[in-house]
Amino acid sequence: MSQYRSLSTPDPEFAPLLAQLPTNGGVPEDITAWRELVQNVVTPALMNIRRPHLPPESKYRVRDHQIPVDGGEIAIRCVIPTPSGNEDEVFPLMLWIHGGGSITGSLDTDDFYLRDLSVDLQISIVNVDYRLAPEHPFPNGLNDCYAALKWAVENAPLLSASLAKGFIVGGQSSGANFTAVLAHRVRDDPFFADRPLSGHILQYPTIVHPEAVPEKYKSELLSTETEKDAPFFTTANIHFIARLAKAEPFNPECSPLLYPSHKGLPPAYIQVCGWDPVRDECLLYEKVLREDRVATKLDVYPGVPHAFAAMFPSISLAVKHDKDLRQAIRWLLGGAKSG
Repeated sequence: MSQYRSLSTPDPEFAPLLAQLPTNGGVPEDITAWRELVQNVVTPALMNIRRPHLPPESKYRVRDHQIPVDGGEIAIRCVIPTPSGNEDEVFPLMLWIHGGGSITGSLDTDDFYLRDLSVDLQISIVNVDYRLAPEHPFPNGLNDCYAALKWAVENAPLLSASLAKGFIVGGQSSGANFTAVLAHRVRDDPFFADRPLSGHILQYPTIVHPEAVPEKYKSELLSTETEKDAPFFTTANIHFIARLAKAEPFNPECSPLLYPSHKGLPPAYIQVCGWDPVRDECLLYEKVLREDRVATKLDVYPGVPHAFAAMFPSISLAVKHDKDLRQAIRWLLGGAKSG
């Protein structure tokens, strides 16, 4: 989508921060180095940034559980608002899937931010510690998240949740890719026939592998080339992750753009970064969903890279990003309609 090339012009408020970014323009092309960076630098930094914004502990409860999955078990972390008076009070339910390319990340990645969201929006949140590739290649992580979604439905009372009040799944980056796939699975699975999703949240998702772009869309998807060296996340990283995860580029469960139809999906909220190699596929996916009569809401952040808001939450676009997400969750819980 060449008309979107201007969206990569660096945001004036963000541009001075470029000196703080990795000089290679992206993450290390080595799984051990990447995980060490995330565990020892990125995650502690994210938690320190969010710590001052944590709500009082009296306002919420945190419960960790081990749940069964195919071939083992995984951890989930549940954040539940404290009832305001009635101990039987129930809340909407959201399952959240962290990013990290499906090869890094943990419960701590978004933990403090989810606690803030839970209290502010009065919503029970399940944070999934899915198994990572390459030790657990595709589709293990995806299947773990689906198992967690079903567990959350079956254990809603334990979470002080009622699906009748709202039921959302969301994620960031690779977690948003999983989210897009789960929305299709839920649509097609009789298990969810009487408990459909209220909506899904896609923060800068990877929607189609570069090798699997349909011919009719190739002229529209240019950002994997024009923004191939963007900060934080590069096109080379996309290929590196796909190789490690043993992704299947032409499988819709890797490239959800390729589903024959998106009709019947729940409303979608999509956030897109302008300086991001996956920018154009995000914008295309929103258009394709609308064409299949899925209610959508789209917010675009010009001149900032993939997942910028987590590391630089004080700049104006990050503040807007946070406000937009909260408004979108309310929109999804309120019977979302396009327009």
